[in-house]
Amino acid sequence: MNERAPAVGLIGTPTKRAQLLALAAEADRKGLEGIAVFGVGGGLATCGSIAHVTTRIPFWTSIQPIYLSHPNEVAVTAGHLHEISGGRFRLGLGVSHAPAMDGLGLSTGKPLSDMRSYVDRLRGAERSAGQLPPIWLAALRDKMLALSAEIADGAIWANPAFTHMATQLATLPDERRAALAMSVMLPTVIDADRDAARAVLRKGLTGYLFLPNYRNYWKAAGYVDEMQAVEDALAAGQRDRLTELMTDDWLDDCTISGSEGAVRERIAQWYELGVTPIAVMSSTSGGQAHAIGQLLALY
Repeated sequence: MNERAPAVGLIGTPTKRAQLLALAAEADRKGLEGIAVFGVGGGLATCGSIAHVTTRIPFWTSIQPIYLSHPNEVAVTAGHLHEISGGRFRLGLGVSHAPAMDGLGLSTGKPLSDMRSYVDRLRGAERSAGQLPPIWLAALRDKMLALSAEIADGAIWANPAFTHMATQLATLPDERRAALAMSVMLPTVIDADRDAARAVLRKGLTGYLFLPNYRNYWKAAGYVDEMQAVEDALAAGQRDRLTELMTDDWLDDCTISGSEGAVRERIAQWYELGVTPIAVMSSTSGGQAHAIGQLLALY
């Protein structure tokens, strides 16, 4: 069994940012595969701080929404991070989700053409920004994955189905599949009481069920009946039923939970697919620091 440690997801929240940096430094010392900084905003600032408290570990935005910032500004910041980190930074970009952008008063467009244009403008600013880091794209569905293989250096999934990954990867030309860095963000809870762990994961994933692009992805992954039940409940105004509609089969396919041994085994299985797992930690008995501490103890 592959015993490589996963990457870990971190999010900076007010009053706990120093704690986040301490966790990043510990992940560096422990030899984790990388640090994915997630959240709607602030990821580039967090990465700037991580660059100064770590020495070995790669780190990246997962993801930086393209509609938040002008590509010239992002190019300069990314070039700065690439330089000061000694090439350890990767720029993860995504279109985010229309409801999140709507809430910020930002207009969104056509994801594929907007992403292509944004990456073109980033690279066009390299003369003033300095050498850019590898660019990774959020690529949940096949068309964005194909775009990642065409114009980017890597692809990032969030909450993907393990059983569907091989099917998606098979859509890539062999030479691009071999060259493309690929990582998956996976909600993870370590607890021998798997039902308790699943309860935490169900709560965390509820928001994604409101997003049509995720429901369509999970349908393509084989969970048509589950997503139809969710859509029926949403149409009927029965939002309180969503957690009960998340079957164990679906949940276990898109997340990691269970005992320490079960979590290590699942992480190893993702590596066997040629994809780097990013453990986005939650816990049945504590907050982010406690949950990440549980992961660090495994390796």
